Amino acid sequence: MNITLDNLDDLPRRCRRCVFWELDPVSGERAQLAGDPGLEKEAWISATLLEWGSCGKICYVDGVSAGFVLYAPPLYVPRSVAFPTSPVSADAVLLMTAHIVPEFSGGGLGRMLIQGVAKDLTRRGVRAIEAFGDLKWEQPGCVLPAEYLLAVGFKTVRPHLRFPRLRLELKTAASWREDVEVALERLLGSMTPERALRPV
Repeated sequence: MNITLDNLDDLPRRCRRCVFWELDPVSGERAQLAGDPGLEKEAWISATLLEWGSCGKICYVDGVSAGFVLYAPPLYVPRSVAFPTSPVSADAVLLMTAHIVPEFSGGGLGRMLIQGVAKDLTRRGVRAIEAFGDLKWEQPGCVLPAEYLLAVGFKTVRPHLRFPRLRLELKTAASWREDVEVALERLLGSMTPERALRPV
């Protein structure tokens, strides 16, 4: 299900108040000092939904929030330029962060969320998803473990000792249609007129 202002409070408390990706480092620090980064997150979600559309998915297990993922074009993600392996490619949307509640981890929910993002972005004509991975990941944080991204199909496009940039190519509807047309041509081309007209 898409993240909206109505279900934003279902995110884990720490994530609900985190604006690591949504603000540049200076503004992020200012929001922390001001004491309400949660309002900044709400403003970011609201603006992104209005200007660009769906920017997150949340999944529930028996009515309980079990995990979420956030994504947006790099233009909406000020923190992305602070990474040594930036910028994100012009044809890609940035997978900002994802989190699975510990008691639900290991059940494939993370993969399911990424598939949901891929499906949404493919429908919207996006060519790829990119993400910054953390090669020294030790505990849940704002940057995803590179190992996890590789496990769900991402490939490294810009190596780095700590924060490589990874990419997942999406099969766009147009390329899928081309594949079908090529397959049909091959199929019809392999049917010679004599064979096609031979009585069965």
